[in-house]
Amino acid sequence: MAILQDQSKTNAELLAEIAKLRESNEKLRQARSRALSWKVSDKGAVSVYGLGRFPVTLYKEQWARLLEQGDEIKKFLKDHDQDLKAKQ
Repeated sequence: MAILQDQSKTNAELLAEIAKLRESNEKLRQARSRALSWKVSDKGAVSVYGLGRFPVTLYKEQWARLLEQGDEIKKFLKDHDQDLKAKQ
């Protein structure tokens, strides 16, 4: 039945539906790339999703050490800004 209904759509309706789906897909991509989420891994580490293609996973002590160095990391990034590339 659904196949027969889809065949009755005009080309203009199909093109409009494709455009709507592409727009929706792009909104989902943008929302996903901005949002960060956290999860406890099976091994008890913390994984951060949304920074890149793969999650960043560290154990609790490693996150604590990294966070303690926050000011130094910010200074390093500022000092080396001209050498660093930014993902568009």
